[in-house]
Amino acid sequence: MTDSKGSGAGSRATAGSKRQRLMTATAQVVHRQGVERTTIADIARAADVPVGNVYYYFKTKDELVAAALTEHARQLRTLTDRLDALPDPRDRLKGLVAAWVGQRDVAARYGCPTGTLAVELDKRAEGGLDLEAGKVIRLLLDWAERQFGALGLPDPAGLALTLVGAYQGMSLLSNALRDPGVMTSQGDRLLAWLDSLDAASAVSHPG
Repeated sequence: MTDSKGSGAGSRATAGSKRQRLMTATAQVVHRQGVERTTIADIARAADVPVGNVYYYFKTKDELVAAALTEHARQLRTLTDRLDALPDPRDRLKGLVAAWVGQRDVAARYGCPTGTLAVELDKRAEGGLDLEAGKVIRLLLDWAERQFGALGLPDPAGLALTLVGAYQGMSLLSNALRDPGVMTSQGDRLLAWLDSLDAASAVSHPG
């Protein structure tokens, strides 16, 4: 006899897995191609599901873009949760920079996933999703601010802006120049900057 409860739970798990696969695929395809060039068929192919399945979970392209932003936020939380296991806030920040540099080849080809998406969405006539992209970047800023605050540094919000701004800048330059070495060299500068900071003599920008 089939256990109807077990069957239902299995069905929900399968549906959740397929939805997550679609969200991950959407984030990847939109990052590579941009919103306007991405089609439902592209996402179905990347997720290895029939096109009809995409429409079952996401009725419009905007819903898919929102799903991509949700996936960016999920990936960011996964990273910061892992970094939060480190006892030293400075090591957490340095771990963040190392993670950015670890994605140097992707950045050189496509730029920062959330940053490039935020710029593209801001140019659209219809609004709303650009604000959602900003919320993902705000998650990163807030996390970085907490780390600088835990170090007892003055103006932790300003330091967080400096750090994230440096990341966006080096991602953009790496992409424009198609040079992953930009991420490596600027990542080294950020690590040296983080090592140089102390509560008595915090500087406002990497030097």
